[in-house]
Amino acid sequence: MMKEDIESPKDIELMVHSFYDQIKKDDLLGPIFNGIIQDRWPQHLEKMCRFWQTVLLGQHTYQGSPFRPHAQLPLKAFHFQRWVHLFNHSIDQLFCGQKTEEAKWRANKMAEMFLMKIEYFQSTKVKTII
Repeated sequence: MMKEDIESPKDIELMVHSFYDQIKKDDLLGPIFNGIIQDRWPQHLEKMCRFWQTVLLGQHTYQGSPFRPHAQLPLKAFHFQRWVHLFNHSIDQLFCGQKTEEAKWRANKMAEMFLMKIEYFQSTKVKTII
C-alpha cells in the first residue's frame, strides 16, 4: 500500500487515534495517560485532533494552552523520549510526506519545550503557570 501525506481532518483523526492507541497500551506511558484521562478519552482525542488540525492544516479549531495540563506532572526526559518514539513510529506506519515530517518535527520540538518547562518548574518549585 502506498502511503500518502497528511492532508485532511480525516488523516489527522487517523494519526491521533492510532498514536493514542499505542500510548494506552505502552508499559511506561499507558499508566500515566490512563490514570489522568480515565474515562475521558473521547474528549481528549477530540481535543488532540483539533490541536493537530490547527498545527498542521491551519484550520483554527483548537484554543487553549497545551502546556498547562502537563505542568505539574512528574515527567522526565525518558518519558518524552518514549512519547516521541511512539509518535514517530505511529505516524510512519500510516503516512509519508512533507506534512508527516512536519508533524514529527513539531512533536519533537513540543516534547523538548515541555521537558524544559517542567524541569524549570520542578527545580524552582514555581506553582503558578503563566
